[in-house]
Amino acid sequence: MALPQQRLPDEEPLPLKERVADLIPALRAFARSFTLDPSDGDDLVQETLMRALRSLDSFHPGTSLKSWLFTIMRNTYYTQYRKRMREGPGAKECVSAQPAMPANQEWSAAEREVQVALGRLGEDQRQILVLVAALGFSYEEAAGVMGCAIGTVKSRLSRAREALARELGGNPLTP
Repeated sequence: MALPQQRLPDEEPLPLKERVADLIPALRAFARSFTLDPSDGDDLVQETLMRALRSLDSFHPGTSLKSWLFTIMRNTYYTQYRKRMREGPGAKECVSAQPAMPANQEWSAAEREVQVALGRLGEDQRQILVLVAALGFSYEEAAGVMGCAIGTVKSRLSRAREALARELGGNPLTP
């Protein structure tokens, strides 16, 4: 993993395309909140990047590039979702796509348990957990991506944390 280069104050900031490329790991992580299949997530990231690069002239300097990209991803996902619902069933549930033998390491089992629990949450809850808890977005940034008020972000996050704790077999923490 390449470390970001530190720039001197008199140097120009990174060009916009390079800043977009630097956000690819965060985009991949956010894509996992939409789809639990890594290849589907990679496809979503690729489509998001294609749309973003075609629309770079509509980005307003001084605003959050990360929020702009995440909003594009969210809109792209919803567009693709509506299209899939119209097209009907596919080979998604095909047995041949499942691994022949699951990993036996304890950490793999725990990761899978969390993924399954996240998959059982509602989409809004899953997305807000990924944005705030996993990617470190502020409430304001998450509100911008989700298209809702900060108070809504806080309440969704609280409910999502409680639901995830229940799904994992624990009792949600009470204040």
